[in-house]
Amino acid sequence: MVKIALDAYGGDNAPEEIVKGAMDCFEIADKGSIFIYFVGKQQGIEAELAKYPQAASYKEYYEIVNADTVIEMAENPVKAIRNKKDSSIVVALHLVKDKKADCYVSGGSTGASLAGGQLIIGKEKGVYRPPLAPLVPTVNGVSLLIDCGANVDARPEWLHQFAHMGSIYMESAMNIKKPKVGLLNIGTEEEKGNELTKAAYALLKDDKQINFIGNIEARDVNYGTCDVIVCDAFAGNVCLKTMEGAAGALQGALKKALMSSPKTKIGALLAKKAIKTELKKYDATNYGGAPMLGLKGLVVKIHGNAKAKEVKNALLQCITFHEQNVNGKIAERFAATSAKG
Repeated sequence: MVKIALDAYGGDNAPEEIVKGAMDCFEIADKGSIFIYFVGKQQGIEAELAKYPQAASYKEYYEIVNADTVIEMAENPVKAIRNKKDSSIVVALHLVKDKKADCYVSGGSTGASLAGGQLIIGKEKGVYRPPLAPLVPTVNGVSLLIDCGANVDARPEWLHQFAHMGSIYMESAMNIKKPKVGLLNIGTEEEKGNELTKAAYALLKDDKQINFIGNIEARDVNYGTCDVIVCDAFAGNVCLKTMEGAAGALQGALKKALMSSPKTKIGALLAKKAIKTELKKYDATNYGGAPMLGLKGLVVKIHGNAKAKEVKNALLQCITFHEQNVNGKIAERFAATSAKG
């Protein structure tokens, strides 16, 4: 059984969509495979749970942990973590630190979740910096973008470790043998890039544990050129937000074109099923949240505007992560590296 500390008051749609997502997860997960700590204002959580008759049948698989305050998006993350000890984020993170929970899931403040992950849960031995690593949809399935938000100013040895973490994740959780690793850059040639990418390239090229295919450009990401895309958080976040914006714009343009005349509306009706099936592949919420790798427990960040489907998939993601012992494999690899000096 995987035990998850779920921030029931994190995000724009909390607690309604958070509780709904948890109930949806209970409905499809193997009974007894998951235990959820709902962390937040007890009365509000109880009121939401009361909407679901099936909640009574899962009573032994969840518990409400009261937390009276919420860390707001605009607050300074480190100050908020230190000053708001009774916030849903801090209380949930402490459940992981104290080994009562294996995983933490939140749609609340990204900065507070990332800062709290390091300050409260702590890094595994040998890990330089934990990266945030979402799965991004591509024409070939999904790729892991690592880092997309935790380390804006990175060092070459950090990117080298990100490649190891991403490879372990994709091989263990996504069942991809010898995942291909690409370094996000402004050109595919080895000599391209800035000092960071040039130095990181040399480390990746010389590491036989990594299936490194060289530099990739941002336009290659959507085509699934590699399984693990390594970058600093500045480049990764720009890449991710550009992909999300482009996807939204293209969907809007497609809808406008299909509704532009009676003929196109008929064509849209005929092609509706095929279009929906294809677009579904590019819905990132199908793959859960972005895990923060390299910590002593799993931290998963979902979107601030997450609905029940994303919450449900993030919880299912935690089950897979736990069953495949991704944290343990990362810890084992870097402990061995650290021992070698």
